[in-house]
Amino acid sequence: MGISLQKGQRISLEKAAGKKLSKMIMGLGWDAVKRTGFMSMFTKQKSVDLDASCVLFDANGKDRDQVWYRQLHSRDGSVVHTGDNVTGAGEGDDEQIIVDLANVPADVATMLFLVTSYSGQGFSSVANAYVRMIDDQTKTEVARYDLSCQGDHTAQVMCKIYRHESEWKVQAIGESASGRNLQEVLPVLRKLL
Repeated sequence: MGISLQKGQRISLEKAAGKKLSKMIMGLGWDAVKRTGFMSMFTKQKSVDLDASCVLFDANGKDRDQVWYRQLHSRDGSVVHTGDNVTGAGEGDDEQIIVDLANVPADVATMLFLVTSYSGQGFSSVANAYVRMIDDQTKTEVARYDLSCQGDHTAQVMCKIYRHESEWKVQAIGESASGRNLQEVLPVLRKLL
């Protein structure tokens, strides 16, 4: 298991992986909170549709590209979303974003990763939520951030990956926001650069 990130913590992806990373996977997993009590026998469990997204920014804070359920590939192909899971059902990662770090355009200084609740439920309706970074070559988990923060917010800015000299670093952000998709949260992202 990789490093368990805390809000505000910064690490070098390369040092955490023990080598220079060329490709990484950002995995998102979650479950809907299980209903309990007598009435739960008569009502259907409601699914929660979380969405992983990534926005690429240049050094001046200009939005260079976006990857989310409406645009599964960055224009240059260096960032790819593997597809939308609308229920969180199943084991392991429910959604993944693959980042070819070696081929991210040189003008991209920062990539912000976020999770939004498309179905509109707050994070109090979500259980076992996490985001993790995986070395694509070895499939080893490098770092993990727990998203089990309870509340009525519908978005969570998880982390940013940024260039520092010749290496990529990651900072856990853990900032709550409101919005059902990337477009609604974009103004908040610019403040976190």
